Amino acid sequence: MNNVIEPFLPVLAVTSGEPSGVGPELCARLSERKWAAHLVVLGDAELIEERLDRAGHALVVRPWQPGMKPEAGVFDVLHFSLACPALAGVPNPKNAAYVLSILDCALEGCARGMFDGMVTAPVHKGVICDAGVPFFGHTEYLAAKTHTPQVVMMLVGGGMRVALATTHLPLADVSKALSQDRLARTLEILHHDLGARFGLPQPRILVAGFNPHAGEGGHIGREEIDIIIPVLECLRAKGMNLLGPLPADTLFTPRNLREADAVLAMYHDQGLPVFKHASFGSGVNVTLGLPFIRTSVDHGTAFDLAGSGKADPGSLFAAVELAIGMVKAGQRRT
Repeated sequence: MNNVIEPFLPVLAVTSGEPSGVGPELCARLSERKWAAHLVVLGDAELIEERLDRAGHALVVRPWQPGMKPEAGVFDVLHFSLACPALAGVPNPKNAAYVLSILDCALEGCARGMFDGMVTAPVHKGVICDAGVPFFGHTEYLAAKTHTPQVVMMLVGGGMRVALATTHLPLADVSKALSQDRLARTLEILHHDLGARFGLPQPRILVAGFNPHAGEGGHIGREEIDIIIPVLECLRAKGMNLLGPLPADTLFTPRNLREADAVLAMYHDQGLPVFKHASFGSGVNVTLGLPFIRTSVDHGTAFDLAGSGKADPGSLFAAVELAIGMVKAGQRRT
């Protein structure tokens, strides 16, 4: 009798994204590595097979079904039919429903336990909106579909984890979007998921100020006094290890970052320019607060590179690696 227990192998859904962008060819390049997970690419099987052939990968595309085990020389695809042929670099809004159906399937599969997490290749917001479907991005779409009242965007790479208190807002609207309740909930989600998803039960979080020089005692804005400081004091009293508010122009120093598990920036372009300078091409976008693991590339559809074979798969590879690590960190906690 064989009593050998097979090691746990996470099953990850990898959505291939906008079919006329670089997503399908980046997904095909996942075949270049051996992964500590069973990867299932969601998309049009013929499109994925064509991208595999173009990249010179002699693999058999297998229609995947739940319960299947990975096999050498086999590339598993959960097939969805394109509405119309996908021309590299030429997006077509007629394929918007196809893109969203892939996301819905990955989401449902995670909810049912069929997948241990999802990794998303890039979609194009404008193409989906041109099809008559209001779409503001993966993060907002997944939050709405799972009825999650608040999620947190965090970028991982270059030795940093940078979360955002607000995301894709005009700069003129950021101050109005900040509130004590929202900021507190953001920090609670960040603190919780750093423990549950990253194995950091007592994370040290650096919190940026909103204004230049963190407001200089109210002389350059009052967001620190009226919103940020009261929230930090309240959460510190509950045991969170929070440092700030710190002036953003000196927060991202090597000494500060060495002692930090994550940074919370107040708005998109406060944190992301520094992050992308350190990690461009290998950064990962993580959605915290969802009932499942979701990672993504930190770049767009790159229509100018689609079909050229020149697109860098580094960010997708990093997103898969991070998702695997997050699944395993969660396993260690249970």
